[in-house]
Amino acid sequence: MGKRPVETTLYSLSNQPPAQQPERRDDERHMTLFRVGTLIVGDRRDLCLIKNISAGGLMLRRYCQLHVGQRIAVELKTGQPIAGSVSWVGESQAGMAFDQPIDVLSILATDEEGPRPRMPRIETQAAVYVRAGAQTWRLQCCDVSQGGVKLVAAAPLTAGSDVVVTLSGLPPQPGVVRWSAGEHAGISFNRPLSLTDLVGWLQGQRDSSRAA
Repeated sequence: MGKRPVETTLYSLSNQPPAQQPERRDDERHMTLFRVGTLIVGDRRDLCLIKNISAGGLMLRRYCQLHVGQRIAVELKTGQPIAGSVSWVGESQAGMAFDQPIDVLSILATDEEGPRPRMPRIETQAAVYVRAGAQTWRLQCCDVSQGGVKLVAAAPLTAGSDVVVTLSGLPPQPGVVRWSAGEHAGISFNRPLSLTDLVGWLQGQRDSSRAA
């Protein structure tokens, strides 16, 4: 039996808060390991799960009533409450716009205390070269983690294939195609990147984007 797909918290360097998306009900086909946060509403503190976080806001799974425009704060493992307001409310999810943009990379760089069930994924649009045997493709990376990449796969990548992944500014990473479905594919690295190397690479990507 194959491994179940796993959903984890997605990080983004965008200044825009995550937009509302159609909700998919959880089922046995997917396992979720979202980052846990504390939702602060007035003098009440509730548990929430962070599904997507950017510099400008976040999407959370809520377990209490919220309404658009409501003032809230979210506390992550760093212990620093982030203030903002509710931008949209769905069936079980809600969006939050921060009062001030946050430094997503600083959250990643300092979030090393305690066990992490999954490596954080960071949204990106970087170009990536994937080599399989004698063939090399230039593809687009959707998100990257210490353990691998998700790609827009306009190439015939086959699950189980050995590949070498090259992101500009990082050494080539040997890996394996874990899955390929539709227009996307997932590759896991044989040896995880260090969090320091990954954050340094993301810093370079952000600086290049600002300079463009």
